[in-house]
Amino acid sequence: MAPQRSMEMLTGNYAVAYGVKLARAEIIAAYPITPQTSIVEKLSEFIEKGEMRAEYIRVESEHSAMAACIGAASAGARAFTATSSHGLLYMAEMVFWAGYSRLPIVMAVVTRTLAPPWNIWSEHTDIFSLRDTGWIIFMCEDNQEVLDTVIQAYKIAEDPRVQLPVMLGLDAFTLSHVASPVELPSQEEVDSFLPPPGATPRSFIMDLEHPVSHSSIVDPDTTFHFRYLMKEAMEKARKVVREVDEAYRRLTGRCYGGLAEEYRCGDAELILAVAGAAAGDAKEAADKLREEGIRAGVLKLRALRPFPVEEVRKAASTAKVLLTFDRDYSFGSGGVIAREVKASL
Repeated sequence: MAPQRSMEMLTGNYAVAYGVKLARAEIIAAYPITPQTSIVEKLSEFIEKGEMRAEYIRVESEHSAMAACIGAASAGARAFTATSSHGLLYMAEMVFWAGYSRLPIVMAVVTRTLAPPWNIWSEHTDIFSLRDTGWIIFMCEDNQEVLDTVIQAYKIAEDPRVQLPVMLGLDAFTLSHVASPVELPSQEEVDSFLPPPGATPRSFIMDLEHPVSHSSIVDPDTTFHFRYLMKEAMEKARKVVREVDEAYRRLTGRCYGGLAEEYRCGDAELILAVAGAAAGDAKEAADKLREEGIRAGVLKLRALRPFPVEEVRKAASTAKVLLTFDRDYSFGSGGVIAREVKASL
């Protein structure tokens, strides 16, 4: 009998929670912050009702949430957390520690404006400000992609060629609090896709049978060597992301282009490069432009790290105009996506 899938009306936040449940995460450590809170509320509900075998750690801050995930992942557990905006910045020290420790943690970031002025709606400055932490970073277009990316994220993070944490961004309220139809793969399907927690060999793990020192002081040359290994892992992640996305397509029929997704780019003279929920708006705009006789397409930048350099170059080689759209700004330099795209050419 074929595994039974289900179709549910889920907000982006609930899509994250269902993805974490299907991935059989073992440790959830989080501190509430709008507009992320309903992610961990739902996970807490799953655990309380016995629908999810996991430990929920109630911490006093986002800094402690990531510290708890670091401890869990260092012991071999499958860990998850979620945050947003100022919570992510409060967590920043530990985000670097997790990335530089090569721990396969997965984190959802509901992208929210940084104050002042106070604003709880979407902006990408929070997640983009941590693009150099050694984390793989995805941006999701819709709630279906949110759920699917959570599941893919664990397979990517735990791959022996990668062993890097993954964060996925979803736009505040536009995705986090708006419900849309989401197909849930069966637990059997996800179990066939993901290895059991702790089954994948890890280089950076505390092992009582083979004890070694972790994160102790080293000389500058050794530090450089570790950074080089991280650089190599991030480069290898390009291939792994594409492989995992293709494997997921074979499982569910859905894929997202690996690092970047092309929409009507084959003959496009104008290409819109965009990340996050705005990709859906860009696709609609491209369709309307084509009705007006302008051959437009969209390059959805699914990954910020590793950045889809090859995909950008391919799109730019055939288009006359490549427009970038940013939901962030680096003062004195410009939009992050604009600078990344220009650096790729």
